[in-house]
Amino acid sequence: MRTCARGLPLRSGVLLLLVPTLLLALQLLVVGTRLPRAAQVGLEEQEVAFSVISIEPERNSRQRGSPSRTPGQEGEEEVERRAYEDENEMHSRQVGPRTLEVQPWAEDKPSFTAELNRIMSYIATSQLNCSRVLSPGQAQASQPPADSPRWLLCAEDWLLPAADPPCVAYSFSMDRGDAEFLKTVSMLGCEVHSFDPSNSYASGGHLGNSLASNHGDGGVVSQHKMWLEWRAPRKRKHKTRGNLGSVSQTLADIMAALGHHTVHFLYADLLSAEWRVFQNWIEIGTLQSVHHLVATVHLQWAGFEVGGTNEEVLRYWFSVLEGLQASGLKLVHTSAGEGHSVLKQTAANAHSSYTLSWVNTRH
Repeated sequence: MRTCARGLPLRSGVLLLLVPTLLLALQLLVVGTRLPRAAQVGLEEQEVAFSVISIEPERNSRQRGSPSRTPGQEGEEEVERRAYEDENEMHSRQVGPRTLEVQPWAEDKPSFTAELNRIMSYIATSQLNCSRVLSPGQAQASQPPADSPRWLLCAEDWLLPAADPPCVAYSFSMDRGDAEFLKTVSMLGCEVHSFDPSNSYASGGHLGNSLASNHGDGGVVSQHKMWLEWRAPRKRKHKTRGNLGSVSQTLADIMAALGHHTVHFLYADLLSAEWRVFQNWIEIGTLQSVHHLVATVHLQWAGFEVGGTNEEVLRYWFSVLEGLQASGLKLVHTSAGEGHSVLKQTAANAHSSYTLSWVNTRH
């Protein structure tokens, strides 16, 4: 009895030691049979095997639970989804990390004369010489004319868009000063869109249903009661392609609504809103999609939502011009307007406005 009593704790202790070991061996055996052969080899070699799974959703697949539709019968939700996809694609192509870089002062301290002279030097200096140009009202390339037209389009072979698909042209003007531009791009066979918020006959906020009119030599111009905005657009709950719902939109929104990824020729006389609009284009990268730009800059006053001292305004203007150049635009032509008022001061060596012609050399 004493021997049995003493042996019982000994056998119990051995069992307690063996049970965990047997359970661990059994667990490893079960896991090993479930692992792929490669993973088992990895375990034998004291290495860890990883399996990476990448799931790429189909872009055009219907969401789970959505009703099936026969071809050609798309619902409103599908149209809206595609409109948002188009706009998101447009913004993804245009949005960039660039911010407007404010340039240092022209001299050690703020000086109206020094800042103005720096701007005038930029405006008066061509950054690219074009041997062949398109003059206002002319669709045939020729050598630069002897006189100084209001604007020029660089017509080098590597700068002109291909005929197929047709080029795209936008014009933003409220004073009908774009007549020769519209004629030129129409004769080139471009798809032309004219934007004027004062045009009571054009469409307002519905770009897909714009008013079309003949312009010169049979060219068709789509007219829109629309204007350019430089602020970030508000979020819209319901929007379909071709319908912006407002008469003031950014260029990126307008291009997305019209289904354009590129504007080959753009004319803009924005009546002193050009500085903020240019800043918007620089910062979000819209200029990557513009090949030729003709724009009038106004110097008689600071412009919409531009403030500060006269010296600060001049430095801001120069910073915008430098930002255009950094975005790929090269100045090819300058035409001076009337008057000699700069920020309400008489400046004998400067004009109140200039029409500048740029070409994007990155295309």
